[in-house]
Amino acid sequence: MTATGRSTGSRRATPARREPPGPSWTATPGLLRRLALDRLGLMTTAAAHGDAVRLAIGPRRLYFFNHPDHAKHVLADNSGNYHKGIGLVQARRALGDGLLTSEGELWREQRRTVQPAFQHKRIAMRAGAIVDEAAGLVARLRARAGGGPVDVVHEMTGLTLGVLGRTLLDADLSAYGSIGASFEAVQDQAMFEMVTQGAVPTWLPLPGQLRFRRARRELERVVADLVAGRGARADEGDDALSRLIVSVRRESDPAVGRRRLRDELVTLLLAGHETTASTLGWTFHLLDRNPAVLERLRAEAVDVLGDRRPELDDLNRLTYTAMVLQEAMRLYPPVWILTRVAQAEDDVGGYRVPAGSDVLVSPYALHRHPAFWEAPDVFDPDRFAPERSQDRPRYAYIPFGAGPRFCVGSHLGMMEATFVLAMVVRELRLTHAPGHRVVPEPMLSLRIRGGLKMNVTTI
Repeated sequence: MTATGRSTGSRRATPARREPPGPSWTATPGLLRRLALDRLGLMTTAAAHGDAVRLAIGPRRLYFFNHPDHAKHVLADNSGNYHKGIGLVQARRALGDGLLTSEGELWREQRRTVQPAFQHKRIAMRAGAIVDEAAGLVARLRARAGGGPVDVVHEMTGLTLGVLGRTLLDADLSAYGSIGASFEAVQDQAMFEMVTQGAVPTWLPLPGQLRFRRARRELERVVADLVAGRGARADEGDDALSRLIVSVRRESDPAVGRRRLRDELVTLLLAGHETTASTLGWTFHLLDRNPAVLERLRAEAVDVLGDRRPELDDLNRLTYTAMVLQEAMRLYPPVWILTRVAQAEDDVGGYRVPAGSDVLVSPYALHRHPAFWEAPDVFDPDRFAPERSQDRPRYAYIPFGAGPRFCVGSHLGMMEATFVLAMVVRELRLTHAPGHRVVPEPMLSLRIRGGLKMNVTTI
């Protein structure tokens, strides 16, 4: 199946003749239950029906597309017709109109503002700070060796916050230990509102709602501290915090400027740490389940690094390390679903998508499409070797999204994850704590429910 859609631009696309197939309306109760309790199962079930599926969930009609051509059309070729959808709409109560949720000219201005802080040359100059944070992580884990299980996700979250602070904010975030828990509360409430379709009033003092309000206040406090700490020095900096402070001064209404600054910093704090922490957690889980991959990975780290600290040039030499991370993100993409709302009627792969429809593209499902991935459920980093990946469609693999809204921090995230992975496996072995179950938790990112308990041993 190939996508035959065309850009709507200012014209309405010619209506397609077909509606995507899908379960009948009698399946709605079961779909609602899976939306609440088994969202990944819902994606794989939809994919089993075909590359284009229409799902009736409550009053909504969801159009699920699971082909590289479909993803290219929705996320890149005709991206202007598709605004952010369910999940992120609900998260807007905490994130406001930050880079993840904003649209149109506001989004373009935000992207232009922060893009220079993520430039490869600038990030390359911060490689030493990333290695410092990774070395600190290794030291903390080494100190816990033989002392009982460690929550690896918690450790990776602390690491990624440290890197975020030093590379993008020129700030020490170690004093803000509440950030991770605050974002968990925000995501929990966003998913609750998505599942309940807004039927539960947000003013009700339910436990999740109260946690959400406390978390939002705490995140606003952190942002206020960071801005106050920068003060007049904002004009001198080239980091994201300074750029954002300077940019909002152009707002004629100071209240609007303060709200924009809050929204953009809260979004940066979330997106800047959680996806990389999630990727590293899933990678260590997979390595313990695949000892042959772990040994080959460790051999590369020793061969390339010896006993010295990594340097920027080592990124190009840690090729298998990068392949391991790519495969981990194939199986457990940090952003497991990309939701959109069609602004005008469109034709995607020969199927009619009415204006106002919810459109879903799931990297989790797309990365398991058997037409593009041999033995898709098997952890096989070699599938990313050039000789095996050169003929694969570009949009069959989208762990960082695609199109204009491709993740601005992808280069930083890969550099960070590569250095951390090589430094940890060179010196330490992480093994699952007996009895600890690893369960995916698809929130705004694909987390591990309850953390990842692992024992640490030295090599």
